[in-house]
Amino acid sequence: MREKAIICVDDDRVILSILGEQLKRCFGNQYNIELIDNSLEVLDVWTELVAEGIEIPVIISDQNMAKMSGDKLLIELHKLYPQTLKILLTGATEAVAIRNLVNAGALYRYIPKPWDETDLLLTVSEALRSYKQEQQLAQQNQLLIATNQQLQESLSLLVATLEATADGILVVDNCGKVVRFNQKFADIWEISNLLSNKLAKTQVINLILQQLSQPYCCHLDHKAAQLNSNNYSILELKNGKIIECYSQIQKLQDQNLGRVWSFRDVTERQQAEKLIKHQAFHDTLTGLANRNLFNHHLTETLHKANKSQTKFAVIFFDLDRFKTINDSLGHAIGDLLLRSVVERLLNCLREGDLLSRWGGDEFTLLLPQINSPQDATRIAQRILDTLHPAFELNDHCLRVTSSIGIAIYPDHGKDAETLLKNADAALYRAKEEGRNNYQQYNSALNSQAQKLLKLETRLHYALETQEFVLYYQPIIDVITNRIVKVEALVRWQHPEFGLVSPNIFIPLAEENGAIIPIGKWILETACAQNRLWQKMGLTPLKVSVNLSPKQFQQRNLVSTVGQILARNKLLPSCLELEITETTAMQNTDLAKNIIMQFHDMGITLAMDDFGTGYCSLSYLKQFPLDTIKIDQSFIKNLIGNPEDIAIVSAILSLGQAFNINVVAEGVESKELRNFLTTTLQCRYMQGHYFSRPLSGKDLTKLLKHNILRNQVQILD
Repeated sequence: MREKAIICVDDDRVILSILGEQLKRCFGNQYNIELIDNSLEVLDVWTELVAEGIEIPVIISDQNMAKMSGDKLLIELHKLYPQTLKILLTGATEAVAIRNLVNAGALYRYIPKPWDETDLLLTVSEALRSYKQEQQLAQQNQLLIATNQQLQESLSLLVATLEATADGILVVDNCGKVVRFNQKFADIWEISNLLSNKLAKTQVINLILQQLSQPYCCHLDHKAAQLNSNNYSILELKNGKIIECYSQIQKLQDQNLGRVWSFRDVTERQQAEKLIKHQAFHDTLTGLANRNLFNHHLTETLHKANKSQTKFAVIFFDLDRFKTINDSLGHAIGDLLLRSVVERLLNCLREGDLLSRWGGDEFTLLLPQINSPQDATRIAQRILDTLHPAFELNDHCLRVTSSIGIAIYPDHGKDAETLLKNADAALYRAKEEGRNNYQQYNSALNSQAQKLLKLETRLHYALETQEFVLYYQPIIDVITNRIVKVEALVRWQHPEFGLVSPNIFIPLAEENGAIIPIGKWILETACAQNRLWQKMGLTPLKVSVNLSPKQFQQRNLVSTVGQILARNKLLPSCLELEITETTAMQNTDLAKNIIMQFHDMGITLAMDDFGTGYCSLSYLKQFPLDTIKIDQSFIKNLIGNPEDIAIVSAILSLGQAFNINVVAEGVESKELRNFLTTTLQCRYMQGHYFSRPLSGKDLTKLLKHNILRNQVQILD
C-alpha cells in the first residue's frame, strides 16, 4: 500500500507547529504530516514525495504568507496536481483570496482563523474521505469507460465489470428499456427480492426511471452544481438513504444510443457534512447554540418584534465563582458541572426559547414571546430555583448559584448590541447586589458609562495635576534569583475614584490622543528613576517601558527617546522598550525601521503579549528583538493544559533558536514557577509570586536591602 501524506504550509512556525500537533494526534497513524514553513519550497518537497511513491490527498495552507500567498500557491499546485484537495486557512477579510481559489476550481474548503480544533479535524477527515471516494470514482469511471469500449466484444465482460464496481449501475436503451443493471443497483433500490420476478422487477425499475426524469434539488455544493448540467442529481429516499445519481449517453452493443446511470449511496458523507454544519453553530461541550447561532436568532427576533410591535427579553447570566471550582477540582469536573447545569436549565425553558453558551460559564437566553417584563423575571427566578439543589458529581457535592441580567425590547434597547450590553450591565449589578439574584436593566446602570466620561474628560489634565505615578515590577532570573530588569507600570491616582487601573484609562488615552504626553512622561520618569538608583550606588538595572500603538507611530519617537536618555545621562543599554504584536502589525515597514534605529542606538527591544497574534515568527525573523514576553493567558492555567504547554514550549524553543531571552508573565504560584523552571526550562519570569508592582520608594528599599547581591528573596 502506498504511503500517504498531508502537507501543511505556514511561514509562522508557532502556528505550523500547533497545526501539525493537532493533525498528528488524529491522523498520525495513517498519514505522514509534512510541515513546510517556506511556500517557495512546497513544489520541491512535493516532487520529492511523489518520487518516493507517497500519495498526497490533502494540502492545508495559510493565506497570509510573506513569500507567496496561500491562494497563489494552491492555484499553482492545482494546475499540476488537481486531484489533491486544497484547504485554506484564512482571516475574515480575505474574501478575494477565497474567490480566486473558487474561480480556479482549486478550493475544497476554507477554515477561518483562529480555527476550532474540532472543526479542523472534521473538515480534514471529510476531505480524506472525499478524496478516497473521488479516487475510487475515477477508477470506476475509467473501468466503466473501458467496459463500454469492449461491449461489442464481450457481453460477459460487461456483466463482470458491472458487478465489480462499487456504484449501482443501470443501463437502458434509447427506448427506455432496461438492458442491464448490477447487484449494487438492486441493493441500493432494495429490489433484490424481486430479481426472480421479471414483471415486478421491470415495473419497479420503470418507476425509478420516472423519478429520475423529475427535477430535483441538488446538494448545495459547487461541484454538484457543475455536475447538474450533465444530468446529476441527489435523491433522498423514503428509507433515509441519500443517493447521488449521474447519467451519460453511451453507444450500446448494437450501435444504438442508450443511457448509463450510476448511483452512489452518500448517506454517510451527507451526515458528516450535517455534523460539521451543526458544530459550526453549536457548543461542542453542552450541545447548546453558540454565539453565532444566538446572534442570528436575535436578529430575526428583532425584525419580527419590530413588525408586530411586541416585546421580547434577552437574559445574560453566568455561574457565580465557577472559576474556583475549575481551579480547585480541575476542568474535567468543571465541564461535567456545566453539562449538568445545562440539563437543568433546559427544563426551565418554554417552547421557542433559545439558550446559548456565550463562552466559559456565561450563557445567554432569548425569550421571543413575553407579554410583560414579569414573564422574564419568572424565568430568571426559575433558573435560580433549579440551580439551588446540590450537584452530586464524582463524589463531589457542589452548589452553584447564578447572577442574572435582563434587558427587555424595546424598553432597554432597540438593537442587538444595546440589548446585550444592557443585559450584561444588569448582570454585573446582580453581582454587586451579592450574586444569586436577577436584576433588570435600568438607566441608573449607565453610571459606569458616566464614570468613563468623567475619566476621559479629566485625563487631559491629569499630567498637569501630577496624578500619575509609576510602579515597577521586577523581572527575575530564577537560576540566580537576581532582578535582571524592572518593568515600569503607570497608575492614575484619581482624586475622586482613587487608583484607576491602566486597563481602564489607557484605552481612553489611546482614543483621545492623551497617550502621547502620558507616554513621554512615563519614559522621562522611568529613566530619571533608573539614573537615581545608579547615583545611589545600587547595582545597575535595565528599566523596561511599554510603548503604546499610537506612541509608536509618532515620527519623532526615536529622537524623543534619545533626548530623554541624554537629559537624564542614562546609557541606552539601561533602557528596554516593549511593543506588542498588535502594535507592529499596524505598519510592519514603519515598525522595522523604528526598531532598527533603536537597536543601532543600543536600546534593547521586547515583544510583549507574545503568542496572541498570528505573525509572531515573521517578527522574530524581521526584527532584532532581545526579549519576547509570553502572554499571561498562556501561563496562568499552564499546569495540566496540554495546549498551553505546547505553545509555551514552542515559544521557548523559538527563543533559544533565535538567541532571544524569553520571559513568562503572570507567574503567581510556587507550583507554576517550579513547573516552568524544571519542566520547560524557562529562566526569566515576572509575576506576583516574586513581587507585585512596587512604587519607586518601595523598590528602592528592596534594592538597598539586596545591595550586595541584588537578589530577590522568595520564601518557599
